[in-house]
Amino acid sequence: MHQRFSPQPTGLTNTTIPYASLADTCNSETLVTHEEHDHYYFRALERNGIYLNQPQIEAVRHKDGPLLTLAGAGSGKTSVLVSRTGYLIQVHQVQPRHILLVTFSKKAADEMKDRIGQLPGMNLSVTSSIQASTFHSFFLTILRSRGYSEDIISSDRYRQMIMKQLMRELGVHDSYQPETLLALFSSYKVNLISDLPSKTEEEKEIKTLFLKYEDWKTRQGKMDFDDILVKSYHLLQETPALVNALQERFQYIMVDEFQDTNLIQYELIKLITNSSKNLFVVGDDDQTIYSFNGARNEFILQFDQEFSNAKTITLDINYRSSDSIVGLGNEVIKHNQHRKIKTLKATKPSRFQPMYSRPNTTDDEAKWIVEDVKQKIESGSHQYNNFAILHRTASNNRAIFEQLMIEKIPFILYSGTDKLFYDHWTVKPLIDYLKLSLDPRHFDAMDGIVSTLYIQREKAMDFIWNKEQNGAKKYPLIHLVDYPGLRSFQIEKVKERVRLLKECKDLEPVAAIKKLRQSFYDKYLETEGKQQATVQKEDIKEMLDELEASAKRFITISDFIHFIEEIVEQHQNMKKGSFTNQQTVSLMTIHKAKGLEFRSVYLIGASEGIIPHITALEAGKLQEAGPKEAARIKIERAIEEERRLAYVGVTRAKEELTILSPAYYRGKKVEVSRFFLEAFQKEKVVPKRASSETVLAWLCSKEGCIAWQRITNYEEAETEITKECPMCKSPMKKGPKEI
Repeated sequence: MHQRFSPQPTGLTNTTIPYASLADTCNSETLVTHEEHDHYYFRALERNGIYLNQPQIEAVRHKDGPLLTLAGAGSGKTSVLVSRTGYLIQVHQVQPRHILLVTFSKKAADEMKDRIGQLPGMNLSVTSSIQASTFHSFFLTILRSRGYSEDIISSDRYRQMIMKQLMRELGVHDSYQPETLLALFSSYKVNLISDLPSKTEEEKEIKTLFLKYEDWKTRQGKMDFDDILVKSYHLLQETPALVNALQERFQYIMVDEFQDTNLIQYELIKLITNSSKNLFVVGDDDQTIYSFNGARNEFILQFDQEFSNAKTITLDINYRSSDSIVGLGNEVIKHNQHRKIKTLKATKPSRFQPMYSRPNTTDDEAKWIVEDVKQKIESGSHQYNNFAILHRTASNNRAIFEQLMIEKIPFILYSGTDKLFYDHWTVKPLIDYLKLSLDPRHFDAMDGIVSTLYIQREKAMDFIWNKEQNGAKKYPLIHLVDYPGLRSFQIEKVKERVRLLKECKDLEPVAAIKKLRQSFYDKYLETEGKQQATVQKEDIKEMLDELEASAKRFITISDFIHFIEEIVEQHQNMKKGSFTNQQTVSLMTIHKAKGLEFRSVYLIGASEGIIPHITALEAGKLQEAGPKEAARIKIERAIEEERRLAYVGVTRAKEELTILSPAYYRGKKVEVSRFFLEAFQKEKVVPKRASSETVLAWLCSKEGCIAWQRITNYEEAETEITKECPMCKSPMKKGPKEI
């Protein structure tokens, strides 16, 4: 086992392992003397086991004006928020009702209130007067006070059901995934976008669905979580008296996890902050990993521009992780350019160094991890709940999920959905085709594939059922050649699919999947523009390549299908089980792990194309001659977010960290993630480039003129401006140029 793991990434030699400096152990016990006016408060905190360092003390003592508290990973930000609340009340005699504490989860709000209640001198009447709540809870209270009585749609599944119903009414039931549409609608709202794009057919359909969804909610007297913020924003904009009342009531506002704030949340906070600007925000720009939910790094980076008299205090001592883990985190994140510069110090000397591994494939990676976990459990040194396995995307957990199942390791999969990899909308139709190749009369599988023939699913299945009553066929799918209104190309596709089913029957499963993909399926997904409007192309390919990787282990389609069904059944049984947190390994995305900590962390998929993800690497790639696709800033920002993800993954570990970088991914050789190579080198790692690349450029419109000029400025790429050719004075136009 020891040969599989090394203290440095594969390929590096004679490198220095990064360690963080150990912090000075001074705390409030010595830093706050008895001569100081507030010493009694800090002595009371110490009796409660709260010992604050110098930056924490400064933050707690801050009273008036805006303050940005940069809270590095594991730096005790909750202690600061709790202690500062108590300080305002007990030292500055601020009335508890004048304090607003905003968090991003009910659990965090309840924990904050509970910890405030445990402070010396606090009682239930004091803590109950403090407003500690989530954004949505706080602003819903305001809406209710103004007569808004709509029911809240709290179930994502219910929202998806409504969206399916609306798509059915519009006749586009099979065209979009309801969850991706709802995520898109949410993005419009949190970014205060009211004028939806409507240039293409897909954009028009999406806009129509958006309006239908809004109309349905109005008619039914309902609103979703985004509506709470949108309605509150408009209410405050239109009601100055309400704004004044809120500003007078909440004289001290504190916001936790400020890096996760989206535009509408930021605007709401600014609206209710009074003229004294007593706004205390706590966050870490290095942990901004929710840009897909509207979080914006610039709210922290530009805080002092928004509030000209703002102070900044940096909490730079990590109390969670060992010095080697903190040191690695420092070396990973320092290569980001758009950040507040900070270098964390540690408080715990290392017993273990971060270890690196280079398995051949993701399946090898999974086996190595499970063997390592089993070895540590058998030695008695660990319990299952000590372990967390962190991955980048949903498709990246397929191999480890299956290996944990096969080896019967108790684990909990933390995901936003109950769906397994094999239930994903891109994967399931291919599995249904495999099932049909074995059993052409598998009607559930048939139901899953008819939409790939560009025929409305429900009507097609009704037609097949009716035809079957008059004469059953070995391949019932062939009935669709008689489906009314079918064009000749669709009739040919039906015949072609039946032929494919016959050809796939005796193939190995991976060969059958490749045949289906090459024959029509990849093209179907690529040309289905309605899906492309809401889903990234590379995410689709990643899922399908992962399906092939899974299928490679089996000789027959029957064995593969049986394995999938076993995995699904085991997962159902596992969910019904009574595992407690003490008995389970945690399997989750890095996004889900944010804010958590574990004794031992396995960070999987630390290879180019996974972390950083392929969608980030190709974020600036030209898909067509247009400025948006070529903006250089887009790929830079995408890579920086991926680096922040790697940083968050590293800093979840308290004692042990193992980073695994598969050598092959999706059938191709991949390099170790640049983020971990950089940690051992002074300069940024620039991956090998292709011999040519396509860039956005100014191209002379005159025939025969070879003049061109690369566009490197983001504003120039985005705006509709004209340019004169420096050689022939003809107008130039924007377009792709291969260099």
